[in-house]
Amino acid sequence: MSEDYYKVLGVQKNASEEEIKKAYRKLAMKYHPDHTKGDKSAEEKFKKISEAYAVLSDKEKRKEYDTFGSEGFRQRFSQEDIFRGFDFGDIFREFGFGGDNFSHAGGGGRRFSFGTGSPFNFGGAQQQSQAKGSDLVYELPLTLREIATGTSQAITFQHQGRSENLTVKIPKGLIAGKKLRLVGKGNPSPYGGPAGDLYIKSKVLNDPVFSSENYDLYIDRELKVSEAILGTTVSVPTIDDKQLSLKIPPGTKQGTKMRLSGHGLPDMKKNKKGDLYVRVHITIPQNLNEEQKKVVDKLAAVGL
Repeated sequence: MSEDYYKVLGVQKNASEEEIKKAYRKLAMKYHPDHTKGDKSAEEKFKKISEAYAVLSDKEKRKEYDTFGSEGFRQRFSQEDIFRGFDFGDIFREFGFGGDNFSHAGGGGRRFSFGTGSPFNFGGAQQQSQAKGSDLVYELPLTLREIATGTSQAITFQHQGRSENLTVKIPKGLIAGKKLRLVGKGNPSPYGGPAGDLYIKSKVLNDPVFSSENYDLYIDRELKVSEAILGTTVSVPTIDDKQLSLKIPPGTKQGTKMRLSGHGLPDMKKNKKGDLYVRVHITIPQNLNEEQKKVVDKLAAVGL
């Protein structure tokens, strides 16, 4: 999950330009590489706050970020897009640091990198030439049935400021939280290195029949009071449109979960499936006719 730029800088979402600049200056003074020689954790922190400042200090980028949120913004803007037009040399000279070490690609010298796709680098030209392009993440809405069977989807995503179309074959089992990696479909490296990757992330749509948790499926089944007391056999649909018979034992209680093993969603990497759970809900009638009332009275009379 992408980090919240406002939290990274420690400011409120309604912070003014001056407040954002002041927060960045304070953090930059603390984590700048000139003050934290060789501290990798501080280096990573400096990259994060600089990326956050590059977005929130730009009115248009900040507007896009506020509109689409962290995940949506990163789907629309590569890291190269984030830093485009942002002059760190001027910023650091203003803050009292030497700006010469923060120029764009070139010969040797100590340069700073905010990640793949950014215009800066530690280690000079050789390391720049090996830098991979930035990755992209695309959130793809999928139904549970599409997750169960696999599918092909045509997607359109923003790549280097323009729309691109791609047909993606989705394997079985791409549940929420899992990602499909398309090698080399991300942003190109600005230094001639390998392109980044495109990650397809599943967003599971609501289903009218089933709910899901990881690879397990859940379905609700209503029983009459008499069925719960005496037991019965019910028909249960599966995600692949089959019908299974489930025996309900006498005395089944409200909220009982009964498992049908191996009838859930397929595991994307293992040759197995999750389970299907039937949740029992006992229906209590609200309005009884005269005959039903007599029956209930008789049951009450014998201790039921």
